[in-house]
Amino acid sequence: MSEYIGDEYEELTADRVPAGDLPTVAIVGRPNVGKSTLVNRIVGRRIAIVEEKPGVTRDRKEVVSDWLGHFFTVVDTGGWISNDVELDAKVSKQSETALNEADIVVFVVDAMAGVTSEDAQVADLIRRREGPTLLVANKVDNAGLKNNVWEFLQLGLGEPMPVTAMHGDGTGDLLDAVVALLPEIDEEARAAGPPIVTDPDELYLSISIVGRPNVGKSTLFNRLVGEDRAVVHDMPGTTRDSVDTVVETDMGEVRFVDTAGMRRKSRIDEDTEYYSMVRALSSIDKSDIALLVIDSTIGITHQDQRLAERIDGAGCPIVVVLNKWELLTPDQRQDVDDAVERKLHFVGNSPILKMSALTGKGVHRLLPVLQDTVSDYHRRVPTREVNKVIRAAQQSQPAPHGARVLYATQGAADPPTFTLFANRTLPATYLRYLERSLREAFDLGGTPIKIRVRRRDE
Repeated sequence: MSEYIGDEYEELTADRVPAGDLPTVAIVGRPNVGKSTLVNRIVGRRIAIVEEKPGVTRDRKEVVSDWLGHFFTVVDTGGWISNDVELDAKVSKQSETALNEADIVVFVVDAMAGVTSEDAQVADLIRRREGPTLLVANKVDNAGLKNNVWEFLQLGLGEPMPVTAMHGDGTGDLLDAVVALLPEIDEEARAAGPPIVTDPDELYLSISIVGRPNVGKSTLFNRLVGEDRAVVHDMPGTTRDSVDTVVETDMGEVRFVDTAGMRRKSRIDEDTEYYSMVRALSSIDKSDIALLVIDSTIGITHQDQRLAERIDGAGCPIVVVLNKWELLTPDQRQDVDDAVERKLHFVGNSPILKMSALTGKGVHRLLPVLQDTVSDYHRRVPTREVNKVIRAAQQSQPAPHGARVLYATQGAADPPTFTLFANRTLPATYLRYLERSLREAFDLGGTPIKIRVRRRDE
């Protein structure tokens, strides 16, 4: 069972981002030695999915932490393993990248299992790099196991530090050692005080990439960020957690978030997949825009429809991405176009892009569409113009039973929210008519619009 199953499930997001660059501390080791548990302990909250089976963590995940006023970035990695399995090789490559780029490496081993051949192979990789390494023997749950840690001296990485990440034993000493190895901060930076820490959802334009498993989300993510940041494999469910990267674009800095593939709840049969779904839904709620990636070779499924409804319900603009478009024949493309119009009609005029994330064909059209979508999302319309459109709509098609909008105004943006003051209740069908009139008049495209109605006597 997962370590964090309980009545309450704390939201797991990297909700702090510092100003400027910070030193990085990579947590590495073979699978199932407790790396993600240690990351959660260091950060002080449940930032990584933890389950007592190997292979849960696959992508690199970064989060800012601090100890006694010293800030640094912790990098959680997938377990390094040497075999001929393609997915394992990709996960191991991610781990090696984090290892080579880190200022400090924390090499985690399992005190209960002792030294394994994979531990020795990881140690060989670490010895080839420059920079400090801390050897951590995890799962030292009792005094008898403390004597076992000394066998790890044979790895040639110094004296092992005994910890129990699950309970926090020894992690304070570990963090003291980490802080002692951090690069020196110049006096000017020290005088300026700690880095400014803020919510990344306010700092960057946030774009989530969502969809069913194995539709090409991670491939698109890697194409957009310009590196193989997410593990891509043709096995459904490869991405277990939301992974985000900030990219400098013509629109400014944009945070792309790769999320785990979401299936129907009835098909979720393991704890890890449940928590992955929770993270993905949270990413949607916090996003400025959601890219709904659909596998064109399969078509629009019921789950695609449900995901679109979930995004629309969150008030998040949708850009529909029909991936793997190059694999379709002309007749199949027409069938998919018809299915989009029939099954996703409720997303209104949301942009629909046809592309190949694998080859990159059509991906260049994405950023301009995102820029237009963001502009619509933040759009503010003068009250005079709003009332002009509402009056014209009522003259063209009066509301039934003597209902009438007396006054209208835009009360908020993100998304555009209009308040209508009416003499009596307006039918839902008439509200949809007024919404369509506002959308067309102000060219709001696929941006969600909220309509609030207040009675004159309220």
